[in-house]
Amino acid sequence: MRSAPFRCAVTCALLSLLLIAGCTRTYYKTMAAFGKEKRDILVSRVKDSRKEQQQAKEQIKTTLESFQELTGFQGGQLEKNYKKLNGEYEKAEDSAKKLHDRIDSIDKISSDLFKEWQKEIDGMDNRRLKQQSANMLRQSRLQEAGYLKSMRQTEARMTPVLSAFHDQVIFLKHNLNARAIGSLKGTSARISTDVDVLLASLDGSMAQADALINSLDAPNKAEK
Repeated sequence: MRSAPFRCAVTCALLSLLLIAGCTRTYYKTMAAFGKEKRDILVSRVKDSRKEQQQAKEQIKTTLESFQELTGFQGGQLEKNYKKLNGEYEKAEDSAKKLHDRIDSIDKISSDLFKEWQKEIDGMDNRRLKQQSANMLRQSRLQEAGYLKSMRQTEARMTPVLSAFHDQVIFLKHNLNARAIGSLKGTSARISTDVDVLLASLDGSMAQADALINSLDAPNKAEK
């Protein structure tokens, strides 16, 4: 007999495949059967994106540290140091890709949630309650738009940083010698400045995520 964690993992995998395959309606219906509405899915994805932003932030910092160690190389195991930097760069690139995919998934579920919300408002007869719901929808749209804008800006700042790391990794691969290392010291300072801006952007996006999570979680908290 399969264990509960195994069944849960299989269920999550199947749900992911449904969404990837474009069966959005089936995915939402299946999640509803588990007691998860669109709002719950959105909150979960925003929370996941916040974790991924934190992971991306830590990985970018680690990659920069590896690069700075390499540019200060004074002899020894240069090949080993290069491989370490390349490995950290690949992890940073993977973190950026996961974050990109998460942003797209949040954009999708938000759009579907707001469409459903508006449709339900259109079907209400009580003018006072209808107006209150419309106001809540408008506020949620504004918060979600601000959050996605912040996320997109952060993603845009990641691109030149990762591109700079990529070029330097390739350059080092082609020039594994002390002279090449010495020529990169000025580049290290420039990349460091760009990384500082990126990290500040990530902090801002995470703050936006917290605000959106609190807003979307408010109805759940009020019910308890």
